[in-house]
Amino acid sequence: MTTIILERPGMLAYAADTQPRDPGPGEALVRVRAVGVCGTDFHAFTGKQPFFAYPRILGHEVGVEVVAMGPAPATGASPARAEGVHGIAVGDHCAVEPYIDCGTCIACRRGKSNCCERISVLGVHADGGMRDVYIVPTRKLHRSGSLSFAQLALVETLGIGAHAVARAQILREDTVLVVGAGPIGLSAIQFARASGARVVAMDANDDRLAFCRRFGVAETVRPGATREETEARLRATFGGDLPTAVLDATGNAGSMASSFRYACNGGRLVFVGLFQGELSFDDPDFHKRELTVMGSRNSTAADFAAIIPQLESGAIDTQPWITHRAPAARAAEAFPEWMDPHSRCLKAIIDW
Repeated sequence: MTTIILERPGMLAYAADTQPRDPGPGEALVRVRAVGVCGTDFHAFTGKQPFFAYPRILGHEVGVEVVAMGPAPATGASPARAEGVHGIAVGDHCAVEPYIDCGTCIACRRGKSNCCERISVLGVHADGGMRDVYIVPTRKLHRSGSLSFAQLALVETLGIGAHAVARAQILREDTVLVVGAGPIGLSAIQFARASGARVVAMDANDDRLAFCRRFGVAETVRPGATREETEARLRATFGGDLPTAVLDATGNAGSMASSFRYACNGGRLVFVGLFQGELSFDDPDFHKRELTVMGSRNSTAADFAAIIPQLESGAIDTQPWITHRAPAARAAEAFPEWMDPHSRCLKAIIDW
């Protein structure tokens, strides 16, 4: 078996590894077919990813094929056949929901498994999918009869945006600013637009703003040199007002601090990205505006289940997102290339 291991910051190794054990009750052995590479992977590569330890097998955006299943957990005896455990059977093509929750903490008991107290994210806290085969809980597999493996790998990215939009409780009458037009920002834009709200994208990268416009986002804004200049541009865009909801998908400390100034009085601010460090804000201004400020972490099984039919129907098209691809054997050398701003990499896929 071959795998890609991030041994330490800046050091990816493509190497042989031992075969995994047989799947146990409630588990499936899956063959990896496509892995999406995102900011989390790049941050880990540069040593700037929170909640991370080395060495680690990356890969939390994964499209797989089921090759074996363990016994059904209810009996612990007979192998799962026919429709399989959780509706999954050998041969199914699936997206992997990489968030392994405990099921018993207060967050899990309240239906918020995405922020479980003891969560283990495959590819971040535990080894992920950059390898030929691995074992995952069957309940974390979401199948599709028609999507490509690359599309399945991108369901996790879409889930981050869908969950953030749900956190913001965006309605048709809202005006929405999405800050950061990378893959997570684009996924948030997709679902914010689906609500019927007016959506504006803001990014300092002109290429990404141009991509947004090709993607169907009619209105884009480039931030100004100061917060005051940016606020003036936003007011001009929104007819004198500020947006009712701001989703910051940058993971940039300066952008996140500035975003407190971009939501209207009584508005909502959702932080989708994160960085290593503390964030400060002007308390009197925060209180004057009576802002609702939220974090949005990961996504849920319900998000995965809702996204796959939208991809299958063509309501969501991720094909334009995939700007770079490489076979697994080239991934170690491709990583630095993809991170170079001149590569204009929006979303990279590793094909297994």
